[in-house]
Amino acid sequence: MNKCKRYFRFTFAETILGKAIKIIAVIILLSSQVLGQEVGRILYDRDVLTGAEQTYVYLPLLEGKNVGVVANQTSMIDNTHIVDSLLSLGVNIVTVFSPEHGFRGKADAGEVVKDGIDVKTGLPLVSLYGGNKKPKFTDLKGLDIIVFDIQDVGARFYTYISTMSYVMEACAENVTDFLVLDRPNPNGFYVDGPVLEKKHKSFVGLHEIPVIHGMTIAEYAIMVNEEGWLKNGVRCALEYVKCENYTHRDYYQLPVKPSPNLPNMTSIYLYPSLCFFEGTKVSVGRGTEMPFQIYGHPKLPVGDYRFVPTSYEGAKNPKLKGETCYGEDLSKNGIDYMKTVRELHLKWILDAYDQYPEKESFFLENAFFNLLAGNNVLMEQIVTSTSLEQIKLSWEPRLTEFKKMRTKYILYEDFE
Repeated sequence: MNKCKRYFRFTFAETILGKAIKIIAVIILLSSQVLGQEVGRILYDRDVLTGAEQTYVYLPLLEGKNVGVVANQTSMIDNTHIVDSLLSLGVNIVTVFSPEHGFRGKADAGEVVKDGIDVKTGLPLVSLYGGNKKPKFTDLKGLDIIVFDIQDVGARFYTYISTMSYVMEACAENVTDFLVLDRPNPNGFYVDGPVLEKKHKSFVGLHEIPVIHGMTIAEYAIMVNEEGWLKNGVRCALEYVKCENYTHRDYYQLPVKPSPNLPNMTSIYLYPSLCFFEGTKVSVGRGTEMPFQIYGHPKLPVGDYRFVPTSYEGAKNPKLKGETCYGEDLSKNGIDYMKTVRELHLKWILDAYDQYPEKESFFLENAFFNLLAGNNVLMEQIVTSTSLEQIKLSWEPRLTEFKKMRTKYILYEDFE
């Protein structure tokens, strides 16, 4: 594990006014406060220097090399995509790899994304979603280093970290360097949820971590590498570039939506709690203007709130399409709510199960709920009306173990 040395080599392209202003603004922020005294800062893109933006740090690592980039629509340097930025700086990008939702982030959840050619650059696009979740030997042939720059949201079942693990594994097996350009975790201010049991390993949960892991992608990559979680215990040649002016106490507001159905910060805050509904008959609002901010079903009690899922970008054929769903609007539970709660919220799924008239059919038959939970215990607890307090107590032993392990890999001031 190595951290990139700081090389302050600026090209003409990097000295543009916008970049200079942002760097100065971050320096002013850093010099005007002592980190740790400022708790719960709300930070925006202008306040943080992401790893990707610090090209002066990592360009020497790419010089003279054949480069692959794992990226999507969140991989931005100011207003320019990282692929375009690096090409303009003379980096020899050979291949672009894309995760779930594709390079431009338009595909539905679970939709197979095919290989292709990027229209703008002419570069080959290799999809890492569908049947080819891990780069093949032929995909990496001739590559010296792979750069990973994708915005995560800090939930175990959000598949970008699974993609990263598979890419790391392929790099280790093919003697290819791996560089992570870190970005803040918008849910990085707490850790909660059941820790995954190995027998429930899947693409929505590869490693034994809780639902909310409280780590950035660089921190997570270091953990995966150092704990020997890659296949056969292999380790990749890992480098990373930290963010500047970010801590785990902060509430970072994403400048670009990370996937089609997480359109705003409220949906990102609620996603870890509401995603459990994806393993049930209940809709979380895919196919509406408020995905992951509402939930409902035609068989839930008729109340003041109702919605009808229709075809939307990123939800061409949503669950319960065309049916009137009754449920709850949670869209007001944004940043103020998270500052108060800072925990996984199971009350909504417990309430929905309690009110659902046909309980034997509440959960999907494919047991997807157990993959999301990382165990088969949570479903049993819900069915047997186990109290919320008892459910949370059942997580504590392994959650405490994880928190202790996590501290070894934290790169930023922590929330505890």
